[in-house]
Amino acid sequence: MIDREDVLSVTRQAQLLDLSRSSVYYLPVAVSESDLALMRRIDELHLEHPFAGSRMLKKLLRADGFVVGRSHVRTLMRRMGVEAIYRRPRTSQPHPGHRVYPYLLRDKIIDRPNQVWALDITYLPMRRGFVYLVAVLDWATRKVLAWQLSNTLTADFCVAALESAFDRYGVPEIVNTDQGSQFTSEDFVEAVLTRGVKLSMDGKGAWRDNIFIERFWRTIKYEEVYLRAYENMGAARCHITKYLEFYNGRRPHSSLADLTPDAAYFGSELKAA
Repeated sequence: MIDREDVLSVTRQAQLLDLSRSSVYYLPVAVSESDLALMRRIDELHLEHPFAGSRMLKKLLRADGFVVGRSHVRTLMRRMGVEAIYRRPRTSQPHPGHRVYPYLLRDKIIDRPNQVWALDITYLPMRRGFVYLVAVLDWATRKVLAWQLSNTLTADFCVAALESAFDRYGVPEIVNTDQGSQFTSEDFVEAVLTRGVKLSMDGKGAWRDNIFIERFWRTIKYEEVYLRAYENMGAARCHITKYLEFYNGRRPHSSLADLTPDAAYFGSELKAA
């Protein structure tokens, strides 16, 4: 699909094909079957016990029959982008040049589409590897506005998802993210602020600041991802596309008075969140 001998640069070809640059340049590194099984179980345990760090996860994994040490659990958590989530004082400074923006949603009534969008990244297991999924979620209606897959945890696929949502749905008042380096990067911050949108960031490790997208991760994994073993990124993209058509257009939400996200986003008045 990408022709490295073409007069067009690889970056430009990726843009025309709507591909993440990271997936074009990425050179796959084999991951052992045992590590893939561990990572899959770590992901499941993290959804069930988001407060669990490497020490607790090691004990939970051993109870499941996995022979693993804490240092290896910690290594796999870093590879997956998984971190125990709980409030704690900031003990380190942000990456040089990466500003952390204040959380703007505390005590705020969010009751209409395009008032607040939330972005986050999660790990997805496949049969012989893994990918990362970023999603743009409308906070009030739970509608998934855009999403992208990537082999690597870089900022470009997050920017691509956000730009796709802007192109299709306009701009919100606020974009809310966590403090991950993808979202504090210059490219991502510029993409938000140049549109006149306010940028809000969760407190470090404060998962409840972005609770609706955390709930969405649980939903898509238990209703779609864990039921399959994707052969490759293409298969993952195909199945996730079909699932999100169902999620947005046909799956009722009790928190929306049994409306679908599409119905809530395009036409119905919502009560205060």
